[in-house]
Parts: sequence; C-alpha cells; structure tokens
Amino acid sequence: MSSSNGNGNGEAAGVAAANKGSWSSFLKYSLDQSIASFSGDLSSLTAPPFILSSTSLVEYSSYWAEHPSILVAPASEPDPAKRALLVLKWFLSTLKQQYSSRNEKLGSEKKPLNPFLGELFLGKWEDEAGTTELISEQVSHHPPVTAYTIWNQKHGVRLQGYNGQKASFSMRTIHVKQIGHAIYHIDAYNEDYLITLPSLHIEGLVYGAPYVELNTRTFIQSSSGYTSKISYSGKGWVSGKKNSFTATLYPEGKEKDILYSIEGQWNDTFTIHDVKSKTELDSYSPKTSQVTPLTIAPLDQQGELESRRAWRAVAEAIGNGDMETTGTEKSKIENAQRELRKQEKDEGKEWERRYFSRVEADEMFGRLAERVGYQVEADKTGGLWRWDEAKYQAPLKEDRKTEP
Repeated sequence: MSSSNGNGNGEAAGVAAANKGSWSSFLKYSLDQSIASFSGDLSSLTAPPFILSSTSLVEYSSYWAEHPSILVAPASEPDPAKRALLVLKWFLSTLKQQYSSRNEKLGSEKKPLNPFLGELFLGKWEDEAGTTELISEQVSHHPPVTAYTIWNQKHGVRLQGYNGQKASFSMRTIHVKQIGHAIYHIDAYNEDYLITLPSLHIEGLVYGAPYVELNTRTFIQSSSGYTSKISYSGKGWVSGKKNSFTATLYPEGKEKDILYSIEGQWNDTFTIHDVKSKTELDSYSPKTSQVTPLTIAPLDQQGELESRRAWRAVAEAIGNGDMETTGTEKSKIENAQRELRKQEKDEGKEWERRYFSRVEADEMFGRLAERVGYQVEADKTGGLWRWDEAKYQAPLKEDRKTEP
C-alpha cells in the first residue's frame, strides 16, 4: 500500500512557483472567453492546463476523515447533547482540510480534475481509532456529482453523502453553491445527523493567490433532537478575520436555549464553551492537529476505474510542468468517455454505478431535512444518492473492468 495526504499525485511545489502568474493569466484568459457572466457546473468551465491540480475532485471525499479519532469520538459518549457537540466539533475539524489545505500546500487554489462517470477513489486510515475506510465514486457527470461513504466498523460509525457544485462569477470572484448533503450515523444509538453543506466563494483571484471563504450558514440536525447552526464570515474591508465562524447547539426548536457555543477560525483555532456554566470546555487547532495519512493501493494493484491509475499520465505531466502532454493525455480520457456515453445512448443503456444507487425517497432524511428547512435538489444532482450495501457485497462484473 502507498500513503497519501489527498494530494499525493506528485504535484510539484516548483510548478506552482514557476506559474506564479498563472492566475493573472487565467483572469485575462477568462475575460477573453467572456466567462465573467458564467453560471453553471464547474466541470463545464474549460481551464487552461497551467492552473490544473493533479488531483481529481473524486478524491476530495477523503477530507472528511483525516482525523479518524475525532470522527469516531461521538460513539463513546452516552449523553445525547454531548454526542451532538462532538459531532459538531468533528465537522468543524474537517473544514480546514476540505477548504484550505490545498491552498497551503500549493500556494493557491487550483482547479481539480473533473472526474469521469464511474471514477473511483478507495482508501483507508489506520491509527488508534482502528481502521476507517473510504469509498468515493463519481455517480454523475452531467451534472457532476460525487458520492461517498466512510465507515469505522470498530466504533460503529458511518458517514455517507454526495455533492455537486454550481459556479458563477461576479466582480472577479468565483461563487460556488454546493448541492447535496451528508449523513453521519452511530450504530450504538441508532442515531443520525443530517449535515448541510456550505456555499463558498474564492477570493484573491486578482492578486494571483486564490483562497476559499465559506458563506452564510449550515446546519447539523440530529435524530435525537438537537440542532447545530454554524454561521460563517470572513475578513471585510474594515474588520473581521479570514475563515471565521460562530456555532451554537440547542434543543430542536429552541434556538435561544443555547447549550454550547463554538467560535474562532475554522482554519486556525476555535474554542468550545458551555453556555449555561459560562466555562470553556475545549480549544482545538486544525492548524496544528496532525492528520492521519490515507493509505491507497499501489497503482499496479488499482482497478482501471480508480482515480490515481486512470489519471496517472495527466498527473505526471502536470508534475513535470509539461502542459502540452497534460492537455493531450487529458483529452484522451475525455474523448474515450464521450465515446462510451454515445455507445450507451445508442444501445439504450445507462452506466451502472458500482457502489451507490439513486433512490426516490429517504424517510429518515426527509424528517431531519424538514426540521431545518433543507430542500433537496435532486434535479441538480441527477437524483438522491445512497450507499448500496448489496452492490458492495456483490462480485465485480467482468464488463466493469473497462478502461475509462
């Protein structure tokens, strides 16, 4: 097995330095193509090779669980209010990895590779929490949607969800609406938590150093009757700090009866307070917290649909700064996919998802969504996607072993 921190494709830091003016060039390129008024899914934006990341978007699911001990901690807490607090803490601990870790590694945000339909990313984390496993699959290409499940059998914890994005541009800022949700489940208490996803915008384009800010608010609603509300803010013209937030946890329907509050910066440090006793319970720093490396199979042991193997030639070209080969190899994959879709259409078939299925409704999800006023947008994600245990247990069909 090989080790990876989510961006282990060999994307050289020197490439980012060599292309320090890349984003300035991209702005000119963008304006030349008149995309200042662009609105749509991110995959339909044609980016020049010099701002591409060598990481496929299907890998981003791994950012949910780079601290497995925090992920599983709620399962060991008998008090339901404190369990809800630990779920909130875990969610907040993931934000830095999800939205700013790549910026720090590469010097700026880069556009990830658009996953092809059926693309897979599989891995696991091994640490004091035991084994935590990940399966991520691209379940839709138009619109682009990634579904994922992460589970720890030892602690009886599972996270599953899916998400897509819609982007628009205004005043040289990229605005991204994330569509989808996640559900965190604890076996021991048969308890579920609906997690809504933040919208975001990318600042700093004009300065050639893009970074992510989260917008508005999100919710975590538990089946045990507790609600967490997280409100995001950033650095304004006059005051404020980048990547700031405040969060409150309260009994469902009693927003003014706050039990716990958390505030700080999701990419730096935040503190947890017991509101009733006016005491500080904990302080957590995502900035200094050590992540657990994700382990994936060596390339020669991966299936043909697995992300690192499928995009290997593209990733190597990006790492070498060879933009001509990057474009050529990327086009090979994209053209093969177009041909496969055409063949399916001609034969009246649809690509069969390996691990997830489209469902008409989810009763538990519906109840939790109603409590926080969350509206599912299945038409914008190709459906409501759920983990399919029967597919996971079924043997892989020979006809699925086709080159992407």
